[in-house]
Amino acid sequence: MAAGLSVDVEGWRHEFDELMLRVGTRFARVEPRRRMVAFVRGLLAGLPRVNCWSIAEHAGDAGPRGMQRLLSAAVWDEAGVRDDLRGYVLEHFADPGAVLVVDETGDLKKGTATVGVQRQYTGTAGRTENAQVAVYLAYAARAGTAFIDRALYLPQSWAGDPARCRAAGVPEAAVFATKPALAKAMIARALDAGTPAAWATADEVYGQDPQLRAELARRGLGYALAVAKSHPVTTGTGARPAIEWARRLPARAWQRLSAGPGAKGPRWYDWAFIEVTDPAVTGGGLHWLLIRRRISDGEYAFYRAHAPRPVPLAQLVKVAGSRWKIEEGFAASKELAALDEHQVRSWISWHRWTILALLAHAFLSILAASQPDPSDPHHALIPLTRNEIRRLFTGLRQQLPSPQTQLHWSRWRRRHQFTARACHYRRRALTPA
Repeated sequence: MAAGLSVDVEGWRHEFDELMLRVGTRFARVEPRRRMVAFVRGLLAGLPRVNCWSIAEHAGDAGPRGMQRLLSAAVWDEAGVRDDLRGYVLEHFADPGAVLVVDETGDLKKGTATVGVQRQYTGTAGRTENAQVAVYLAYAARAGTAFIDRALYLPQSWAGDPARCRAAGVPEAAVFATKPALAKAMIARALDAGTPAAWATADEVYGQDPQLRAELARRGLGYALAVAKSHPVTTGTGARPAIEWARRLPARAWQRLSAGPGAKGPRWYDWAFIEVTDPAVTGGGLHWLLIRRRISDGEYAFYRAHAPRPVPLAQLVKVAGSRWKIEEGFAASKELAALDEHQVRSWISWHRWTILALLAHAFLSILAASQPDPSDPHHALIPLTRNEIRRLFTGLRQQLPSPQTQLHWSRWRRRHQFTARACHYRRRALTPA
């Protein structure tokens, strides 16, 4: 590496090698261990199309059989790699006030043989499509955010068809579980492993489930779980749909607070909360209906909120706003680590592809979170992002074009991104409410 370069790519390579050594203990033989390292490098390589063929070509293999075997038949412990992923994330992000964020994402598929696929609603397409859906768990802390677990949703049409499950390699112990039940199992697994956290948040699919709310409260977690406007909410004066409580609030009940930074500045909304009861949750603590009102058109959103002890409205708003972090994580993991590009049909292959993709995403997220703010006396730059780190990590390793040229373009991009962000924030601040 040329002298005077400000990017510590050698340090990134060392971090990557340490991570690969860490998960390498989960492999029975050296050959699949080496192939796993090449596979993760292929996920990070920014290939035009990511599958076992293109990853094998990137690794210099004569054919895709080795990569396919890594996913389908090689002896290694993908559950152990999941535990290593969680430990790796916690080493860098552990925070007793962290938020566990649950959400689902779908991958559009053709045919009927891919495990878990059926016509079902997926937010990826925004409509009902032939898709495979999975639930993911992210760890959102002050230092950064990364995924720590995932679970494939197995619809009843699959769980009730033993022959179809056997053909896709689904274990006999796998039974139908709702998405909230999958979320509850992942959260329990994380907490049982000693994951420090104080809160949980998720969308309406999970907020409507009383068993999930009860389990979170039993575990001592506070939460802000989205619910529908028609969701029944009980106060000391009776039960009404959430939307009716929002319409009854006086103007003085609302506070304008930011739900967190966005691409164009702080996400400002009007917020209010009402103390309520929740018959599904026993034990101590306080319960609220948290209400968000959009400034531009007055559209409402609602959350079932709980905390073991009194907390200010701003704290509940911060927890509810953490849900956007998993959306950003989905976008980054699909773009940078090919989370959604798996072309596998079996149960074990899906679990192995996704855990290696999440490992690659965590590597980029931790590097991005650890980068110091740039200090340039002449030009303002944004900090190194996951996208820029992947570009430099991959490009400087290949030495094409020259390292000096790649770093010049990196600084140019970051300088113009800084200017664009500053303009967006300034315009947002000047826009009248």
